[in-house]
Amino acid sequence: MREPKRHLITSALPYANGALHLGHLAGAYLPADIYVRYLRLLGKDVVFVCGSDEHGAAITMRAKKDGVTPQEIIDKYHALNKDTFQRLGISFDIYHRTSAPLHAETAQGFFKELYDKGGEFEERITEQYFDEEYQQFLADRYIVGTCPRCGHEDAYGDQCESCGSTLSPTELIKPRSVLSGKPPVLKPTVHWYFKLDKHADWLRTWIEEGTLDGNPHHDPKTWKKHVTGQCLSWLDHGLQPRAITRDLDWGVPVPLDEAKGKVLYVWFDAPIGYISATKQWAADHGKNWEDYWKSPDSQLVHFIGKDNIVFHCIVFPAMLKAHGDYLLPVNVPANQFLNFEGRKFSKSKGWGIEQHEYLEDFRDFPNKEDALRYALIRNMPEQRDSDFKWDEFVDFHDKELADNLGNFLNRVIVLTQKYYDGQTPAGNFATSVHGETILRLTKELAAAIESFNFRDAIQKFLEISTYGNVYLQDVSPWAIWKDEPDSAVVKECLHTCLQIAKVLSVVVEPFLPFTSKKISALLNLPEVQAGDFARLLDQLEKGQALIPAGHTVGEPVVLFPKINDRKDSSRLELIEAQKAQLAAVLAAEQEEARNEFAPLKPTIQYDDFAKLDIRTGTILEAEKVPKADRLLKLRVDLGFEKRTVVAGIAEHFNPEAIIGQRVLVLANLAPRPLKGIESNGMILMAENEAGKLCFVTPQEGWPNGFGVR
Repeated sequence: MREPKRHLITSALPYANGALHLGHLAGAYLPADIYVRYLRLLGKDVVFVCGSDEHGAAITMRAKKDGVTPQEIIDKYHALNKDTFQRLGISFDIYHRTSAPLHAETAQGFFKELYDKGGEFEERITEQYFDEEYQQFLADRYIVGTCPRCGHEDAYGDQCESCGSTLSPTELIKPRSVLSGKPPVLKPTVHWYFKLDKHADWLRTWIEEGTLDGNPHHDPKTWKKHVTGQCLSWLDHGLQPRAITRDLDWGVPVPLDEAKGKVLYVWFDAPIGYISATKQWAADHGKNWEDYWKSPDSQLVHFIGKDNIVFHCIVFPAMLKAHGDYLLPVNVPANQFLNFEGRKFSKSKGWGIEQHEYLEDFRDFPNKEDALRYALIRNMPEQRDSDFKWDEFVDFHDKELADNLGNFLNRVIVLTQKYYDGQTPAGNFATSVHGETILRLTKELAAAIESFNFRDAIQKFLEISTYGNVYLQDVSPWAIWKDEPDSAVVKECLHTCLQIAKVLSVVVEPFLPFTSKKISALLNLPEVQAGDFARLLDQLEKGQALIPAGHTVGEPVVLFPKINDRKDSSRLELIEAQKAQLAAVLAAEQEEARNEFAPLKPTIQYDDFAKLDIRTGTILEAEKVPKADRLLKLRVDLGFEKRTVVAGIAEHFNPEAIIGQRVLVLANLAPRPLKGIESNGMILMAENEAGKLCFVTPQEGWPNGFGVR
């Protein structure tokens, strides 16, 4: 596979019905920005596109809740999220929106191309709930009712948010319309389905082997295991045709005369937003958008969170391949989820912090943007879920940014000013062992970025800074200069350290762009520009000095004033205020739990309880259920037999961690199918005031199969 001439990089289009939190930033936008900035520093032709996803039922529901129009909702959050991304240094070449006329034209044209080809769509007449008072068909989220699994009375038509079960509207007990509050009626409606199943064979070959139409396309070993695993799980369970139209008045109209009142389903419409965004960028810059989407000299990479893997690795590639002349992604380096202080982000519960809130709360915090970027990179959920903690934020800032990077740069500038009036002394860094070491570390940093291992890459950056610190401390030029102010050792030391500082100014730019500019200012050098990483490597390999002798450096500045500062407690107070808010949330939840325990269910007789056959057991196997984020498939040993039980506990427990767990099982519960798996029993759990689950366990030493009474 040859080196591409162009790179097209996308980040998942955020839904414009709310602000974005730190988990979104760590999932799809910060990693993409690092990669794009690195490519630019290599002098590559790269376009970085994103924009707001502005269609779908969730937008209309938010508008209804807030008493405004859908347009007001998307305008508000498009502007907020775009501005916040800019302030955090996310360097999109364009931040477009799917409500733009160009997008509607592009999405409709894509649909028509597939429709006119024939064989890609099928027409189906299905029964869908209809609100007679409002005279409209209801999207899944516009229908609520009692969950048939757990009895929750406000389950949505697509999912019960209480037990996590995936539902269809017709499964709900006593369904009612969100619009009128009345029971809807079933009416026939026509929709078009994309024949995703016909693409299964080539998709499997493409994902497993990295070949497309018999030709090498990408190296499958470079794809993350959880990405490949999720895709193959979908393929193993069999792909099904997917509806690409729906009855809704908010979205891109289906471009067929017989489809009046129907719009393109948001899952079909949204990824085409990458194409329309590229078209708009190209029009604005006098470029040809097709060079980036259709030329074999270009490469496409999608940055997303794990909840979007299937759409970007199976559904959208199938759409592109069906169209016939689009590139497919060479990688989809999806991140896992970032949690917040041990729990999921939750706006409704006041748990977490949104991106714009951080910028506002920390408005007086020096280098606040890069302090956040650094903490998120150091703890980026690349292979597994990770957790943002304020105490770690402080440690990363004080011990690594302040004590390591900031301290090194400050000492080098101060000593150069003191000993040589700010003039860079002559030396032989580039041809020394120090130059060789820094070159090696720089190449390792580059390799880590190119393989999407950004946590490893930032560690290599830290190693470069640490190397300079250790070298400076080992030489201790301040001790030598006292007795020998013209010492060649001191000159060589500061020459070497200034060269390392120059390296740091360049290699840090993809990660901490604001800091890169400040380091360049300290060195009295121009800001890092496109191609500088490539030039840096070339100079190091040729043994050339990065900063010439006689160059005058700038004045020393403290880049990262410490949070734990005895003389200034203002920064620590910001952190403590954040922790206090979380403590208040926990206290309120505990108080609510004390005062408002779940009401007792209706009284039963002893004979009702006696019907329950609860047995002791041990979990032998556990695995996630495909296409169901909350479900685990368990194999449980009940002593007298082994059973399969599906439990809605995937958000609370990792499958590997609960193998061997002792449990209590309701063993005579009628079997029921969940996601195509027959579940034979129910695991007994307890739930605390924070919504966390724990197993109800038998006494240690009790064998499997004992009854509970």
